[in-house]
Amino acid sequence: MSAVRKLSFTYREMSAGDDFCRQGDKATSCAIVDEGMLGRYHTMSDGKRQYISLHIAGDWADAQGLFLDHMDHSICAMGRASVYSIPHQELFKLFKERPQIGFVVWRETLIDAAIFRMTITNNSSRHGAARLAHFFAELYYRANAVDLVRGGACALPLNQTQLGETLGMSIATVNRNLQKLRRSGAADWSGGRLIVKNWSKLTAIGGFDPSYIYQKVQGKR
Repeated sequence: MSAVRKLSFTYREMSAGDDFCRQGDKATSCAIVDEGMLGRYHTMSDGKRQYISLHIAGDWADAQGLFLDHMDHSICAMGRASVYSIPHQELFKLFKERPQIGFVVWRETLIDAAIFRMTITNNSSRHGAARLAHFFAELYYRANAVDLVRGGACALPLNQTQLGETLGMSIATVNRNLQKLRRSGAADWSGGRLIVKNWSKLTAIGGFDPSYIYQKVQGKR
């Protein structure tokens, strides 16, 4: 990351709902999240959204765009967020000078793909509270891996509509299954914060196995 910070970049502060790029745009720069959360989404013909991934501090939110000539999805801020916007040409120059950094970025795109695969599996094969629990467990695990968990909680600055658009659920279904997780004592979500009360119970409900994330978590959850 220190080598990346030496490149020419624009530091962009974003408000909730601001787009970093839009579906159909020519891809010219990459976003690295410094603070907050970004979401990738598809816009459907009726205007509805399907969020396909969420990105937290340290994530390359659109590394695939380096080798594709246009964006097949949009990226927006899920709350207040700050990102490094780095021109592709700067990154290509860095990769030539330090190929190992290119390999690191390549690995990031492979991990992204693994998370995408699990998202498809979760949204299509798990139902109700299990789907919500797996989503919560994944986000919490990723946040914990980069030291973004405090007091058993991490940021999840979505509203109910966005959570439904992420999980393929109606607002009523989200609320019903959130109540189930609350009653179970596993987790809660309130005020833009995900609170994990019983990690073992949450992972059991969601059937969560973090091996596909390829990150090791140190210390307590």
